[in-house]
Amino acid sequence: MNAPLSPASPPPQLSASERIGQYSALLSGQLQILREQLYPPEAQKTLRQFSSVDVARLIGVSESTIRQLDLDNEGPSPDRLNNGRRAYSLEQINEIRSVLAARRKPEDAWQIQPRRGPNDKLQVIAVANFKGGSAKTTSSVHLTHYLALQGYRVLAIDLDPQASLSAMFGAQPEFDVGENETIFGALRYDEYRRPMREIIRKTYFDGLDLIPGNLELMEFEHTVPQAIASGASTGDDIFFRRVASVIAEVEDDYDVVVIDCPPQLGYLTLGALFAASGLLITVHPAMMDVASMNQFLAMTSDLMSVIESAGGEMQVDWMRFAVTRHNPHDAPQTRVVGLLRALFGADVLTATALESTAIANAGLEKKSLYELESGAIGRETLKRALESIDAVNSEIDGLMRGVWGRTGGR
Repeated sequence: MNAPLSPASPPPQLSASERIGQYSALLSGQLQILREQLYPPEAQKTLRQFSSVDVARLIGVSESTIRQLDLDNEGPSPDRLNNGRRAYSLEQINEIRSVLAARRKPEDAWQIQPRRGPNDKLQVIAVANFKGGSAKTTSSVHLTHYLALQGYRVLAIDLDPQASLSAMFGAQPEFDVGENETIFGALRYDEYRRPMREIIRKTYFDGLDLIPGNLELMEFEHTVPQAIASGASTGDDIFFRRVASVIAEVEDDYDVVVIDCPPQLGYLTLGALFAASGLLITVHPAMMDVASMNQFLAMTSDLMSVIESAGGEMQVDWMRFAVTRHNPHDAPQTRVVGLLRALFGADVLTATALESTAIANAGLEKKSLYELESGAIGRETLKRALESIDAVNSEIDGLMRGVWGRTGGR
């Protein structure tokens, strides 16, 4: 009789570092196999097409307006499905925005094409917390996708060495992000530093670009002390100004930058906080998570005080707490949300991101809810989840528009 199979394990004579390295190599190889099965080497992630109903909803006009543009041969020509219905890409939707915006007075064009004006400051939104499970990356990816669908020019920056945001965009950090291809390439203090524009990647979302992350980002935490000791970290090159400085290189190309911060308070996170015009703190409504967030807030306050004493000042236009993975039928969670609202008032977003199997299932496919085809998930489940995420992101959109002095709906 054959002996039962047991899980393979590294030989006991290996050192701890060697064993961990072998585990990493085994897992990395398996992840590559799974990735090639899901996305063959020649395949690229693509965004679904949108119906004329979707287009009208996204732009804020009637469906008849969209149909008439096609009949009048104005704007792009949509694909025709087997049932005769029109199907548009996001690029075509943005072309339609340009056509319709040109028909309006300049002061009203933003209601169709919401790009910032020449006197509107770039919005830089840092999404932060260092408690795992707060849905920081999930919130970041849904926010970037939402803003791109609304017609904004968006840059997503993955500052997290774990690079989950990059993976959601189809950039697997172990295989698709090489040396000097993260924002570290633009931040570094040596002769290998690269212009910011060289490391920006186009994505399959029209108007949405990405700077991916990987473990290379950890190098910034090691090089900053050396730069301080050598005197390189001074003036505009002082470490806490570095992220803002490299973003300034490309600010004319974008309306908003969304930064997915690392889950710890290091030099990268401090740089992101200093660069931010808006700060979004994600929090799961459980007491342990709230206690952890309290530590995050206390440490951030202390470190920012040190930076202020060195001549820097964190100036954000708004700061909000976003309740994530919320189950409104859970009594303990309801009490925690009530506590947060009692303490922080209007600084807690009115809308909450509901806990949903739709979000979990989409995440397994490395997709946001906005990427899912109709019928991929139960209709009502997807509808409830989307309404929740839309409400959160709409509030953030409103905060940005408020900074630009834009009133009224879109």
